[in-house]
Amino acid sequence: MPPTDLSLQIQLHPFPDGDTLATALAQAVADDLRAAIAARGHASVALSGGTTPRRFLQALSQQPLDWANVTVTLVDERWVPDDHERSNARLVKDHLLQHEAAGARFVPLYRATATPDDALTEVAADLPASLDVAVLGMGGDGHTASFFPGGDRLAEAMDPATGTAVLPMRAPGAGEPRITLTLPVLRDAGHLYLHIEGGEKRQVLQQALSGQGIGAGYPVRTVLQALRAPLQVYLTA
Repeated sequence: MPPTDLSLQIQLHPFPDGDTLATALAQAVADDLRAAIAARGHASVALSGGTTPRRFLQALSQQPLDWANVTVTLVDERWVPDDHERSNARLVKDHLLQHEAAGARFVPLYRATATPDDALTEVAADLPASLDVAVLGMGGDGHTASFFPGGDRLAEAMDPATGTAVLPMRAPGAGEPRITLTLPVLRDAGHLYLHIEGGEKRQVLQQALSGQGIGAGYPVRTVLQALRAPLQVYLTA
């Protein structure tokens, strides 16, 4: 059974501003990747999209490590081509896959099919067997990855026993159809981070931890309940 006090499931790393946070998070993730490369000769990381990660991705792109032995993928993706302004792949290409990180191998989640449902087998086959690092974000509605409240495949995606690595997701707050890594894939990452900025998201996290009122239904709370090791939360103070 998960602990009643979900605050035990997180380790907070507060920073005075987004620039300082981005530098520290990039250093932590790079250290994790270096350790994985030293142990096995290769490393893998799944990253989140949106606007919050831009400075972090830029800082990570400057980190000196053996990027040729790093596989980069995404936690989730909107079902749009990689030249679309809302594409998470475009975000990663524009802000991470340059400078030191230009040599990394990138595995997108989007494929040129009409729906994410049509590409699940192909995407799952291309993913790393496991993740050394996953960096989550969180929305004001308590979603993380594409675990949106009201999502049509939400229960399956957040089932700790699901045997599926990726699933499609459609939800009122999601905009486009999405594709997302499932909870077991994220839970089993060697190192799992949550990157949030701003007072609104700090409040959402606190509500999820308390489980009171609206916070009881936040998908991020379900993720916290499933963790086997504390989530490293990097946030602005």
